[in-house]
Amino acid sequence: MKELYTQLFQKHKTENNTTLTYMDSLQRDIAIGSWEVNLQDNTATWSAMTKTIHEVEQDYQPDTKEGINFFLEGYNRDLINLLFTRAVNNQEPYDHEFQLKTAKNNIKWVRIVAYPVIENNATRKVIGVLQDITEKNNTLNELKLKEELIRTTFDHAPNAMALVSLSGKIITLNKSFCDYLGYTKEELIDVKINTLSHPDDIDLIPSNIKNLINGESDKFQCEKRYIKKDGAFINCILSISILRNKKNQPVHFISHLIDISKRKVAYKKVETLLATTKNQNEKLLNFAHIVSHNLRSHAGNLEMLLDIMKTDMPECTENEFFPLIQEAVTNLSETISNLNEVSIINSKKQKNLKSINLLKCTNTALANFKAKIIDTNAEIKISIDSALNVLAIPAYLDSILLNLISNSIKYKRPDAHPVITITAKKIEGYIKITVADNGLGINLDLHKNKIFGLYKTFHKHKEARGLGLYITKNQIEAMQGTIEVASKINQGTIFTIFLKDDTH
Repeated sequence: MKELYTQLFQKHKTENNTTLTYMDSLQRDIAIGSWEVNLQDNTATWSAMTKTIHEVEQDYQPDTKEGINFFLEGYNRDLINLLFTRAVNNQEPYDHEFQLKTAKNNIKWVRIVAYPVIENNATRKVIGVLQDITEKNNTLNELKLKEELIRTTFDHAPNAMALVSLSGKIITLNKSFCDYLGYTKEELIDVKINTLSHPDDIDLIPSNIKNLINGESDKFQCEKRYIKKDGAFINCILSISILRNKKNQPVHFISHLIDISKRKVAYKKVETLLATTKNQNEKLLNFAHIVSHNLRSHAGNLEMLLDIMKTDMPECTENEFFPLIQEAVTNLSETISNLNEVSIINSKKQKNLKSINLLKCTNTALANFKAKIIDTNAEIKISIDSALNVLAIPAYLDSILLNLISNSIKYKRPDAHPVITITAKKIEGYIKITVADNGLGINLDLHKNKIFGLYKTFHKHKEARGLGLYITKNQIEAMQGTIEVASKINQGTIFTIFLKDDTH
């Protein structure tokens, strides 16, 4: 025994040429230091590792007072004083964790185990060990914080959550789960969760649970109904995931419910509204066709009767009222024709879209204005790739180009010849078409929200009907396109159209 003691405390050289005893080396390797307080001469002895933990130099000579002062003032210092006094006076050993501040002002957690050495019923020494547990305590504190965060998130989540055993029993659950079903927490603990299901939905889960347990999937989601305590049922989106241990063995399920009852009610209302709207639209479309057809017939009859009167009864037309009647009938026929044109736009379906060569269609449209172009000395500039095709309804594309070109000529400035620039290019699945002119322009500050309105005109012109741009916009939208306008008074107008590219 004496030889073992001698070996343990025999000094030797370390790799970095430091002289240590074997006991010091052992303490360093296991990160535990020893200490001793001799009550006979009131001296303290620290091992090398104890000094390292306190971050003092190895030649540091501690005393009892200085040793106590390393502990944080307040609770830690008061407690170590109390326990040390009891060890001396009552010969009570102690094992406790403390916080101390090192010589370098670092805060550490240490575990101290102390034993009184007794001779002749009196305490001669107090010896002990000191272990740095800062890293362990920090890790534990971090884990506690994370656990508290998870627990708080779980308890206060706005949607229902439950931890469920592999046998299907509820282990724990949050407040929202209780609120959803109208039970208390105590009433639901240990209850098989599937017994809360609507009878028609019980079979939705078992096969999918088996896949989760076997590792064939990590989560499962479905729409499911649950019975509340009062007998009513709620519609939920149920998500189930599985928790596994380090050996990848299944441990628990996490069930997550989102109450979609209100959403289901709203969805049914929307469905009903859409069905009603569709039905009403069909009735309105049929009504428009019938009215436009019947009114067109009646207006035609009126025009024919007026023509007969002019031929066979000229004396009846020689008064101030006949011209007014004839003008009213002419206007009625024109209005019916316009409304009929508008009513049939949206009856065209997307399936009627065809690939059309844009340059060819533009040249065809311009050919219709050859006389007006010559008469007004208009300058036409075209920048369209001959290979550029657009998806459109042929009649609509013709109508759009005719309307825009006609407006550019019709609303030219009196002091300048018309300059019309038509360009096109591909952009993100669409063909961007611009028709720009140097005409009268439109006051967008005044008319921005009325540009494409029905019967809206912005210049005094005998041919202005306020129908062209309304029809143009509806035709473009019927082909799933859009139209934009930019304009300045007496500088001109730019219409920008986006139609589908036939390559997408």
